[in-house]
Amino acid sequence: MEVPTLTALLREAEEHHAAFEATAPKHQWSDYYAAYIVARQNGSSPADSAEAAGRHMADVLG
Repeated sequence: MEVPTLTALLREAEEHHAAFEATAPKHQWSDYYAAYIVARQNGSSPADSAEAAGRHMADVLG
């Protein structure tokens, strides 16, 4: 992955994470970002990637 591509994905993940973080218990932002970016790399839309990251966080936060 090229730096500009990763930078764009990180910024996109940051935007979606803000909404998640507002209501989530304490967590590591990197868990959300990683799940979001992997979903985007696998072809998911930004909205679907945010949902995938949310499901991942539900598993992580148990």
